[in-house]
Amino acid sequence: MGHSAGLRAGTRYAYARGFKKKGMIPLSTYMRIYKVGDIVDVVANGAVQKGMPYKVYHGKTGVIFNVTKSAVGVILYKQVRNRYIEKRVNVRIEHVRHSRSREEFLTRVKENAKKRREAKEKGETVFLKRQPVKPREAHKVAGDVKPESIAPVAYETTI
Repeated sequence: MGHSAGLRAGTRYAYARGFKKKGMIPLSTYMRIYKVGDIVDVVANGAVQKGMPYKVYHGKTGVIFNVTKSAVGVILYKQVRNRYIEKRVNVRIEHVRHSRSREEFLTRVKENAKKRREAKEKGETVFLKRQPVKPREAHKVAGDVKPESIAPVAYETTI
């Protein structure tokens, strides 16, 4: 039998609702405010077929360029062979959520500004760049137990 190549081919798990996430869509989905320039994740909600993004864009992050009453326009980048092409996709708000990709960066910027301000007041320099985690310090393992050699048991048949 042939393989289906329809619009939703291969989306059995991608568009499926999560465990204990089935049923009515929470009203908070519709109460969120989206503005032009917001960074959003495009994640299709299988319960709403209207305004659903094509499967290639599922899980992608983009920037909002247009806002309407029930949908948003999102700029995404699609890989086509050796390049990325800018795509503008109109998606209903059920299939979009605010991205958390810049959260850590913004908190770090605020912390660095605070550290810089405090260091300037004290008149000292402060190093603000992130550093990789250093190896653990050398230590001895406590205990009187001697290492034990373990060998496999020979296979025996009891027939």
